[in-house]
Amino acid sequence: MSPSPALPPPPVSVVGIGADGWSGLSGGAQEALREAEVVIGGARQLDLLPPECAGVRVAWPSPLRPAVPRLLAEHRERRIAVLASGDPMFYGIGRALAEELGPEALRVLPHPSSVSYACARLGWPLEDTEVVTLVGRPASRLAVSLHEGRRLLALSADASTPATVAALLTAHGFGPSRMRVLEQLGSEAEAYVEGVAETWTHAPGDRLNVIAIDCRASQDALRLGAVPGLPDEAYEHDGQLTKRHIRAVTLGALAPAPGELLWDVGGGSGSIAIEWMRTHPTCRAVSVEKDPARAERIARNADRLGVPGLRVVTGPAPASLSELSELSELSELSGLGVPDAVFIGGGLTAPGLLDACWEALRPGGRLVANTVTLESEALLAERYRAYGGELTRLAVAHAVPVGGFTGWRQAMPVTQWSVRKPSGSAPGDRT
Repeated sequence: MSPSPALPPPPVSVVGIGADGWSGLSGGAQEALREAEVVIGGARQLDLLPPECAGVRVAWPSPLRPAVPRLLAEHRERRIAVLASGDPMFYGIGRALAEELGPEALRVLPHPSSVSYACARLGWPLEDTEVVTLVGRPASRLAVSLHEGRRLLALSADASTPATVAALLTAHGFGPSRMRVLEQLGSEAEAYVEGVAETWTHAPGDRLNVIAIDCRASQDALRLGAVPGLPDEAYEHDGQLTKRHIRAVTLGALAPAPGELLWDVGGGSGSIAIEWMRTHPTCRAVSVEKDPARAERIARNADRLGVPGLRVVTGPAPASLSELSELSELSELSGLGVPDAVFIGGGLTAPGLLDACWEALRPGGRLVANTVTLESEALLAERYRAYGGELTRLAVAHAVPVGGFTGWRQAMPVTQWSVRKPSGSAPGDRT
């Protein structure tokens, strides 16, 4: 007689809990916590449970994410409940658990999120409200969402976040914006304070808060649109900057899509990588720049323009590209991976550079190269004959005073080669 197959472990109950604690939970959520043999959560969340929840209480260590596999494995044969703030699948622990165990191994019992509560209090339609989390992330990432008339909700890291946000809004020309800080949403201690960013004087309040922002730009604020082609004045640079109109055409050829990775080779001021990342919150980029001063400048530009996650690699290409390729093999740890697109803005004549970029590119990926020199133009023409794609001459002229009249001043023409790597090719293929 063959032995009976082992039963799968019980599903992990992921219970969302709000500031209202035990009384705010549904009957099903309360039952899941009462039946759990092990309850894992933050110390504050565990303190909200009554004595009738008799399971062993385990507080998450810090850092949390690396501890998830170990704690789940340690208690896997027992009935586990995991506490989460509000909706577990909205910037919560639910994502890490689904990645670790698979969604079929979870039973998620959500609670209204702080965002749902905030929109209910403010009378804002949730679908028209942009949410930016600052929990464990730089406050500068809020800058990419600042547009006249927009309504934003910022999820605070702690009690000091509102003052940080007020200073950031003021520095970016949005000092007239109205701010409301909503604390302890859903609990009996719920409260809020309000004011204007440029005159914000409120002392830090409760660490559990959400910041509602009505964006209002000052009259002299530099307008930054939502599409590539930001004003050149938006960048700190030493002249090494892909100018606005060429930049817009280049980003059009690179064609960023959500979640994709760009290698920006010869970063200069970082404008191509920065505007690639500004197209969608999940877009990633690495900027390679051999000059240390320029590399530091790229990081400053990225932070100021709302994409502090831009990775800057200081070193010459193509040597630095081999290091990036090695990191791509550890993509889960590095946040990198095989590039979906490569832009070459400088150093085209460096031996082996074009080949290294082509070999690193994933099948189906895009390569775009710009140049203004005859030597590099000849190289691009050669590759165009070998690989196809599009070879384009871009010329821009600006109206300037000529005595008492107006005439055209021609900028140096830019030759651009854009090509798509065949989907059937493997990394390293030259055809």
